[in-house]
Amino acid sequence: MPPEPLEPSATSGRPDDAARARFRARVLAFHAEEGRHDLPWRLTRDPYAVLVSEVMLQQTQVARVAPRYAEWLGRFPDVRALADAPLEAVLRAWQGLGYNRRAVALQRAARTIAEEHAGEVPSAREALLALPGVGPATAAGIRAFAFGLPDLYLETNVRAVFLHEFFADATDVPDSAIVPLLEATLDREDPRTWYWALLDYGAHLKRALPNPSRRSRHHTRQSPFEGSHRQLRARVLRAVLDAPDATADEIAVDLGADPAEVERALGELAAEGFLGEANGRFRVG
Repeated sequence: MPPEPLEPSATSGRPDDAARARFRARVLAFHAEEGRHDLPWRLTRDPYAVLVSEVMLQQTQVARVAPRYAEWLGRFPDVRALADAPLEAVLRAWQGLGYNRRAVALQRAARTIAEEHAGEVPSAREALLALPGVGPATAAGIRAFAFGLPDLYLETNVRAVFLHEFFADATDVPDSAIVPLLEATLDREDPRTWYWALLDYGAHLKRALPNPSRRSRHHTRQSPFEGSHRQLRARVLRAVLDAPDATADEIAVDLGADPAEVERALGELAAEGFLGEANGRFRVG
């Protein structure tokens, strides 16, 4: 079990030097003893590989990402390989990771990097935030893990640590209350190791305790995937990948799904740029 959270709760300001030192010591000690030191994206400083891992890890568990990460880099080893790939190949390589929009955004980001940054992932925060699919947390992760630059990396596991340690009795905690603590405890000399330690400790807390993130104002409970329209969309996209130029009726029969719902999913996927349609037949791109 994790140790008791720090007292007193630092909900109204930054921790003093002693509290900050105790906090950092316990997080780093956990990481040293039980950290996930062999994760493949922790063994590289290649900014493109870090970008890939940060996008893959959005809303997807580490155990699912690890094997697909290696496969992806084998198929698309650099920015230009991904930028030049057919959309169909990109979506096929992404299957099983969920949220296919991320794959499309990642390829669009690669094309932007190829066209505007000579194929080199930028290190500047503003340039990263201008890339499709890259938000503040992803940009901060790339800056910290690829370039060793200190930035405020507030993602779900990191948030869980600060909620547990500094807001043990609080609910509805906004990120604006966490950010000063994140900034005050940041290791500006070695942000990579510090954020790895926070990620590992946060993942442990979420397994060992009721998820501290539920006490965040920004926490949202994800609706079940099984039987959802989101699942149907994924099945429809995979059906088109496997059988290009199928009609809506053929796809519905193949999936054993409601034809009206299949039509709806096809319309959405076409409007979002995943699919093209000609004479009532669908294919990727």
